[in-house]
Amino acid sequence: MVDLRAFVILDSLQPQFASFQATVSSGYLPRVGQASLFVEIAPGMEINRLTDIALKSTNVTPGMQIVERHFGMLEVHSDSQADVRQAGQAILDALGLEEADRHKPRVVANEVVRHLADTQTMLINRMRHGNMILSGQTLLVLECEPAAYAALAANEAEKAAAINILEVRSFGSFGRVYIGGEEQDVVVAHDAAVQAIESVSGTIQDKGKSKA
Repeated sequence: MVDLRAFVILDSLQPQFASFQATVSSGYLPRVGQASLFVEIAPGMEINRLTDIALKSTNVTPGMQIVERHFGMLEVHSDSQADVRQAGQAILDALGLEEADRHKPRVVANEVVRHLADTQTMLINRMRHGNMILSGQTLLVLECEPAAYAALAANEAEKAAAINILEVRSFGSFGRVYIGGEEQDVVVAHDAAVQAIESVSGTIQDKGKSKA
């Protein structure tokens, strides 16, 4: 039995997030404005079969396929949102599941750290794959579960405010988003990211069991 941990469609990749994905993706690189589908499942090995199904069902290209021992994650994208949705439906049909069977994501932790010292920005800049954060700017770190929803949080944060995406980790046990910028912009981005996560419907996980 495959556990559908995450299933989310991004309607339009924002400029920074699209560029970030192009930096970290090992497959075909996404472009600004394309639609994107993120799927996360357990066990991880099944993602190989689902990738095959998605690519044969319609005209989408894969950006990421990550197979871990416990979880597998797939990202596909296309200029056509209809194609992305068709690929997603093909995956759901193959699993015998509906979109509502995905996990309802939750924000595990989030912090806004204001007016960073230059020595801390140096540490952050050495680990990021996106833009840099500068001395005196404000940092947002958001952690969510399942991990793939970090992509949604980052994309929606960029829609809402003039921020810099520093890092997005959308696979593993937890997802993380690092955002920097001026304090007022980071606060707006924080609210947008949290709202995006909390607005996703799905099954609520409770001690290994789920309920609607």
